[in-house]
Amino acid sequence: MNPELLNLAYFGNTIRQYLFALGAFFVILFALWLFKKIIIVKLKKFAKKTKTRLDDLLVRILSSAGWPIFYVLLALFLSLKFIASPALLDKMIYYVLLIIIAFLVTKTAGNIIEYAAARMIDKSEEDDKNIDASIVQLVSKALKVVMWVVAVLVVLSNLGYNVNALVAGLGIGGLAIAFAFQKILEDIFASVSIYLDRPFKIGDYIVIGKDSGTVNHIGIKSTRIETLQGQELIISNRELTSARVNNYKKMKKRRIVFAFGVTYETPTEKLKKIPGMVTKIMDSIKITEIDRVHFKEFADSALNYEIAYYINSSEYGVYMDTQQEINLKIKEVFEKEKIEMAYPTQTLFVKKA
Repeated sequence: MNPELLNLAYFGNTIRQYLFALGAFFVILFALWLFKKIIIVKLKKFAKKTKTRLDDLLVRILSSAGWPIFYVLLALFLSLKFIASPALLDKMIYYVLLIIIAFLVTKTAGNIIEYAAARMIDKSEEDDKNIDASIVQLVSKALKVVMWVVAVLVVLSNLGYNVNALVAGLGIGGLAIAFAFQKILEDIFASVSIYLDRPFKIGDYIVIGKDSGTVNHIGIKSTRIETLQGQELIISNRELTSARVNNYKKMKKRRIVFAFGVTYETPTEKLKKIPGMVTKIMDSIKITEIDRVHFKEFADSALNYEIAYYINSSEYGVYMDTQQEINLKIKEVFEKEKIEMAYPTQTLFVKKA
């Protein structure tokens, strides 16, 4: 080609510069197309062979940039850097690219949040932690909404709009909505607090005030408990987080205190032997640990003993079975030793007519 022809200038650029920019456009576009056709395709094949979700997430992120709009605009934007282009054209391409990139970045962040939420749910199932999936999904959706709001504000700010007034308006509107849905939002935030703090989980036996039962479901607004009587008790999460909750599932062992009485006719020598008898009985039961045995008091109709011991189980049924075994063994030993158990007596004075 004639060098003089290449040096001809139109609209502030020579034909040589236009050709160079055009060549750069096609080279960049081809490189991006090659990236899509070769690298992403290979990644997809590799991801199908593996069990992990991380490579699937990477493929989703890389594939989210749509062909050909984003690739053509990106190649055009970069190639125009080699020539003096009209400011209006540069600005239009920049704004379109800004919107597309903001969309892709926010979508990528949403994919990462979804991956993290799914991984958390799977991990809880593997570790048998029984995390309520609805709470995790609620938090992930809330985070995605926040990401989209931030993205829109960033784009509007770069387009030249004053977002301060918009943010102020959103703040006032948000306060009005929050006030209208105050109770519902309190329950939702309480469910998040239960998830993060984990005072109890599904399957735990808990006591709240006069109510008690096994946790069956932890929802966004309320928690469902199956009581010992069989009915389902529904308690708002807000009430749960503000109340004292006794979690018996976390209890490793119980401390039991019980008492019995013997008659006043029991000889002193036998009274002295009773603590040893009870201690021997406790030692014969594997899951119990004796704490103390004392001759406590002279009651109206009995000589009372008080026993305290630990049982290495949190199950109420196991405790009752053990207490029953202790009671039967004490009765059996007392019968052999001819020690009489006391029972309430009452003296009646009859006035003669």
